[in-house]
Amino acid sequence: MSADLYEQVKRNPKFQQLVRRRARWAWGLASLILLMYFAFIMLIAFTPQWLAQPIATGSVITLGIPIGVLVIIVAFVLTGVYVHKANSDFDRINQQIISETEQ
Repeated sequence: MSADLYEQVKRNPKFQQLVRRRARWAWGLASLILLMYFAFIMLIAFTPQWLAQPIATGSVITLGIPIGVLVIIVAFVLTGVYVHKANSDFDRINQQIISETEQ
């Protein structure tokens, strides 16, 4: 990519909007998952007896296991949400920027 073309893309208001929106989404989802992981670790650190309770009488599965699995599942779901957002909105704006630059 030539320096002129690079500067033209960089000055495009849609490109600046794309960078801001993508960063806001990435930081928001990252903050959400980090908060969830941090909360789970705090539960482990300060209330291990609560997490060690069986989910049903006589069960060997404790409360901590489904909560831990939920944390992992939510991480996958949030990744999917970001991929969907990137493939729909972000790619659309990206294509607009490319078409405007080619003119």
